[in-house]
Amino acid sequence: MDIPIAGYATGVAVANDLVSTSPTVRGAAGDALPRPAALAGLLAGHGLVLDAPPPDDAALHEVHLLRRETRGVIETETEEQAVAGAMVLAGRAGRSPVLRRDDAGAWQWHVPTAPGAPLAAELAAVIGIGLLGAVRTLGHSRFRPCAAPGCRGVFVDVSRAGRRAYCMPDRCGNRVNVAGHRARLRSAN
Repeated sequence: MDIPIAGYATGVAVANDLVSTSPTVRGAAGDALPRPAALAGLLAGHGLVLDAPPPDDAALHEVHLLRRETRGVIETETEEQAVAGAMVLAGRAGRSPVLRRDDAGAWQWHVPTAPGAPLAAELAAVIGIGLLGAVRTLGHSRFRPCAAPGCRGVFVDVSRAGRRAYCMPDRCGNRVNVAGHRARLRSAN
């Protein structure tokens, strides 16, 4: 796999979605990655074509461990801690960066992954490069906990305005909006 450094948003999106699959975040809904097919769906949803073989039970277990590690990097208190954690992830399967021309002829940095690297290592490299790009471009202040009451989710905000508040806007944001709407209806009566 060849990971473009300029495309850090993909790695961040994968990190955010991976962390949000955890039973810690999903509560009673349980693990959103219970089987290798669910992991394959997550990868396909991000358009990731890894060099590793399709997910099996062993790869899924490794990705569950990576999920915890990714959450730990997002929860760091300082930029230095976030960079150190992301460097560990990027180094899992990443090799030395290379400079190559893109289709338009412009020079772009890429991080290739090692041949034969396991799925979790390649995924760690994608996430690590994404998190490093987010720290460099947006700053550590974009690594946040979810603002929804009772939610234990964390995420990296790569939105243009930098005002994202929820780990899963369609779930947590909607739940907060519905609760606010109901509270307004009650107070109006």
